[in-house]
Amino acid sequence: MPNLRDLFSQVKTIHYTSSHFKVEHTVAGELRSTLAPQAEVRLSPQSEAPAGTARIAVVDDPTQWKSIHAALDRKRDWMMMRVKPGSGIELLVSRPHLLYGFFCLIQDEWLSRDIVEFANGKILHTTFFNMRPLYDLFLTQHARTVRNFDREEYFKTLARSGFSHAEVNGLAFAVPIETGPKGEVYPRFYTYCPALDQFVASRLNKGIYADDYLQANLNNLKTNVELAERYGLASGLVCFEPRSVPEQLIQRYPMLRGARVDHPIRSFQPRYNLSIAHPVVREHYAEMMENLIKVVPGLDYISIWSNDSGAGFEYTSSLYAGRNGGGYVIREWKGDKEIAEAAAHNLVRFLRVLRDAGRKVNPKFRTLIRLEPFTAEHDYIWEQLEDGVDVEVSSLQTKGWGLSYKHPKYAEVPEIHGMNVYSRFDPKEKPLMQELQQKGSQTDVVFTPGILWNHEPLIGIPFPYLVYEKLNDMAAQEVKTVCALGGATPLAFAPYNINQELVRAFQMDRQLDLSAFLQHQAAEWVGEKLAGDLVKVWRHVDEAFRSFPIPIWIYAAWSVWYRLFVRPIIPNIEAISEEDRAYYEKFLLATSHNRCRVDFRYDVGFDLVEPSRAALAVKHIDDDLFPEMNAAIALMEQMRARATNAAAKACLTDQYDRLCALRCWFRTQRHVTAWVAGVHGFLESKDEKVRRDCKAQLRQMVLDEIENTKDLLQLWETSTTSWMIISAVGETTLIYYKNFSELLQRKIALMTGRENDEPYVDPDFQWRVPGFTA
Repeated sequence: MPNLRDLFSQVKTIHYTSSHFKVEHTVAGELRSTLAPQAEVRLSPQSEAPAGTARIAVVDDPTQWKSIHAALDRKRDWMMMRVKPGSGIELLVSRPHLLYGFFCLIQDEWLSRDIVEFANGKILHTTFFNMRPLYDLFLTQHARTVRNFDREEYFKTLARSGFSHAEVNGLAFAVPIETGPKGEVYPRFYTYCPALDQFVASRLNKGIYADDYLQANLNNLKTNVELAERYGLASGLVCFEPRSVPEQLIQRYPMLRGARVDHPIRSFQPRYNLSIAHPVVREHYAEMMENLIKVVPGLDYISIWSNDSGAGFEYTSSLYAGRNGGGYVIREWKGDKEIAEAAAHNLVRFLRVLRDAGRKVNPKFRTLIRLEPFTAEHDYIWEQLEDGVDVEVSSLQTKGWGLSYKHPKYAEVPEIHGMNVYSRFDPKEKPLMQELQQKGSQTDVVFTPGILWNHEPLIGIPFPYLVYEKLNDMAAQEVKTVCALGGATPLAFAPYNINQELVRAFQMDRQLDLSAFLQHQAAEWVGEKLAGDLVKVWRHVDEAFRSFPIPIWIYAAWSVWYRLFVRPIIPNIEAISEEDRAYYEKFLLATSHNRCRVDFRYDVGFDLVEPSRAALAVKHIDDDLFPEMNAAIALMEQMRARATNAAAKACLTDQYDRLCALRCWFRTQRHVTAWVAGVHGFLESKDEKVRRDCKAQLRQMVLDEIENTKDLLQLWETSTTSWMIISAVGETTLIYYKNFSELLQRKIALMTGRENDEPYVDPDFQWRVPGFTA
């Protein structure tokens, strides 16, 4: 009997049934180019597939499903491949985003199967109703200037991986338009999650931003929407709102001044948004939302992030400058309860304004609020959630940034938010989701399968067991929409990305056997003889992440922002002159008076880790993490020596380079932590033995970090693997550039000979004022 490949090669006509669903034409074209080169592609509404034809269709009307196949009900999305005896091929799905991914599955895995298997129709159901990117790192956010990025290929990757949506609001420019005083870092935050006013204007703010600037951003957004539709994806926005506006607008309408939303230590000038308690401002936001969705009616949602990065809700407790705002939310001299309740009402009303404006074009449009920043207001927000006013969370069990789940190994770790070890979603979540569902409000749940907040700037790092735990838990609690933090990784950047392949496979098969899947995927990449060992490598790396005690969360999540790979780590940072430090401090997330310039323990007002916990974290890393990483790399070296064919060698080289980079990343994390333990242990102790031990530990740390940086430099200079995010445009606080090797060489030179320096931090560093203090 012929197999699917044989049958496809005999197809003379490919029918797609709708010009509305552009993905049908996309798949018809790819089917012809890859499997049926002699076929003609036709738009035809016919409901059958005669012999010699293939029919491609999105059947989005549930009333038709039973007539297509008796097994189809109205409750679940489905994909079906059918080859009736004597007939052609039917490739049918219930929603547009399923079609391209289903075609990729057929092309990748089913072509060698006998057509008899499809005679009665082979039906698949997705695990999650929606899967959307959240803060899409490469497409719209701070790594959008990454070199060798192919935008259309990226949309193919999203669709192939099972995503239902694309996040489309990215700036058209490498850097944001926001400006500030010399030496200020605050404008850098405006490069991500751009607000509505970066794309459209209203009558209120017309002329504040140049028309050509708005046009460029809007065209970029429209291109993303067009590509999304080409591959069957719906579109959404992730915005920091209500975001600050230029002071020029507030001077024009001073009665509309809202909250101060900047961070007083990170900024040198205050930034204010408009008061959304004022009806004119609400009308302004409604008009912008309407103007945008009229241009791109395919928008499904807007996710609001706030109280950070130049955005915030008036009188909420987590504003960096404290509760503040315009004069319309609540009068003066009220207590905390009344203020929190009024602030929550103002917040939810704003979400309703955006929802209602969006629903003038898309009746299913929804707004979401990222709940974590609103500890004091949480209960009052919860009371008002309703249809189309939804939440975006890692957990519903806690208020604010409190932890619902602990680190898998170390109880003392205070923060795991957004990281791969936040890998559980237990049964206690389900009643809370159901409570919201009864109000019409949906819960979108975040998981972290890739780069963002895990190991940036490294690409394609494997930890499939952690990914599976979160996916399995979310499915068990019947989560409807899951959000992949960071989006997807382009296949060209990481062609052996086991995490991403797992996400794709799990979305296609709720009953996925993890062990069998990993073994199968490893065998496909390196062959049966090496597959078992490759799975062991993945397990070692997964265990290394479980053994990472996240000593300083911001350094683990945002190591690029703090330039950890390229800045010297020595006992007295100021032993290096400001002139010599300028190469990295130019891009460091620090104003001149921020202690993090000279002290890894502090950033703005935060004490990041106490010396005792830092010392314990170093011990965990040495005792538990490095044995796993070293075992993984040693096994990879053995496997590379045993590999006999080009395909296996390519995969193993790719994985080996990424693991070497990860070990360097872990070593730098360890050394920054050891710096806190050693320097502050030395400064806080009067015991001479303790001080000698601290100096000895710091000496070894400096020497180890020099060697680590040399290893990283060698990897950079010799590897052909795309193991690191590098900008095609230039270095910024949020991304490195192709001069990375020069920065590493400077670091090595500045650290050399500094291992015996006396530990020191100026306790009055943050009080320095040029011209007034020494």
